[in-house]
Amino acid sequence: AGFAHPGHTEFLAHCCNEPIENAVMMLASSDLRVVPVTVHSPIADVPQLLTTDLIVHKAVFTATDLRDRFNIEQPRLAIAGLNPHAGEGGAMGIEEAIYIKPAIDRLNDMGIKASGPYAADTLFHEDARKNYDAALCMYHDQALIPLKTLDFYGGVNITLGLPIIRTSPDHGTALDIAGSGTARGDSLLNALQLAAKITEGPAL
Repeated sequence: AGFAHPGHTEFLAHCCNEPIENAVMMLASSDLRVVPVTVHSPIADVPQLLTTDLIVHKAVFTATDLRDRFNIEQPRLAIAGLNPHAGEGGAMGIEEAIYIKPAIDRLNDMGIKASGPYAADTLFHEDARKNYDAALCMYHDQALIPLKTLDFYGGVNITLGLPIIRTSPDHGTALDIAGSGTARGDSLLNALQLAAKITEGPAL
């Protein structure tokens, strides 16, 4: 269709005259906040796209908006590994050692509380979620599967790093059921309510 952006997150940055890389997608429910470091990228491309700078960049914008718009004075970020068992000390992958752990160290040097890298299969259970305010995940499904498992109908998409407050449902347009009267409005209502809470002060 000639649309120049991979998604609305990047398009909104363009509309706000912000660098596209400054718009960060966060998905949130009452139980979990997640930020995918790479977003709509094929799995095969993710290892080549990951860099320490990219992880730090996304984490800084996440921590800033958690502090300024969600009233979390000292945000705690959990950083997921890319590989099974977060690489198992290099036995199952080296991205954790090359990119992810250096990013965590740099964030802590900057005064941002970041921990990890954590194995994704142990990062999202109830007790683990008590230890962080948002989880940075290395790819789309690593972030969205746990959030949608916990709250399939009520999640909210929030664009961080913009001069405006911007929320939306965490799902697509569902054109396959448009006009059928079967769509649920939970996510849309939550998006509206969250935008209102952010304008008032403390949010989710």
